[in-house]
Amino acid sequence: MEPRVWPRIAVMGAGAVGCYYGGMLARAGAPVTLIGRTPHVEAINRNGLLIETADSQWQTPVAASADVAAVGEADVVLFCVKNRDTEDAARQMAPHLKPGAIVLSLQNGVDNAERIRAATGIAALPAVIYVAVAMAGPGHVRHSGRGDLIVENEEFAPMFIAANIPCAVSANIKGELWAKLILNCAYNPISALTRAQYERILGNAWTRDLMFLAVEEAVAVARAAGVRLPSANMVEDAVRLGEAMGKATSSTAQDLARGKRTEIDAFNGYVARRGAELGVPTPVNRTLYALVKLLEETVS
Repeated sequence: MEPRVWPRIAVMGAGAVGCYYGGMLARAGAPVTLIGRTPHVEAINRNGLLIETADSQWQTPVAASADVAAVGEADVVLFCVKNRDTEDAARQMAPHLKPGAIVLSLQNGVDNAERIRAATGIAALPAVIYVAVAMAGPGHVRHSGRGDLIVENEEFAPMFIAANIPCAVSANIKGELWAKLILNCAYNPISALTRAQYERILGNAWTRDLMFLAVEEAVAVARAAGVRLPSANMVEDAVRLGEAMGKATSSTAQDLARGKRTEIDAFNGYVARRGAELGVPTPVNRTLYALVKLLEETVS
């Protein structure tokens, strides 16, 4: 068998998500450069990237840099910054991209590709990620569930699949993005407010019902916006997600634990804003959003 020819890959935003996907690609032999904060970069350059799963762990040698200009050699850029940093990071990256480089947004939220294009003119492509990961320390990412991707362009699927990353192709990427958003609205705020893992949220009758109400409101907003959801029953999907990622805590909970701003504006906040624009009531999502924003002020 001939050796695989990999594109040169840069990961813009080497936090938990970026390190996990970049690390998996590097482990498979892809030339990857992680671009992130100095403590992580120094640890990765010194020791390699440590990826820990429920039943194993491995150290992966991978290049890392704190300089955004390191995207300049990449054929493919995995754009993994927090939703709130989308425009700023895109503007920093834009002058360094080589002609023909492809930017793939691996972010939470439904409108990142449009925001990147509006800020820089870069024709970024959206992807949907389902993964439970957290940074356990400098250069150390802990994986606790799933890790699959959904992309719109079938040319990317073989690259991820070759790195043991499940990757599906969808002709309805907008619907897939909204489906992920709806699940984020269910678990992210409740996990943050209660410090609970997904299995506890699902196992408690009160929080389970609250989660279902948040889902139903978000589905109503999606339908009012003309979005064709890929699932006929998002409540059942929420149950399946909680079962598959039972030991996970939400990224919102992780951000609050570190005293950082969250992405709640792109989750329940986005649904509340779109609901107001479309005349769809969203009292549960508005309440969850307000409570997380108050907690965000308290810890940051």
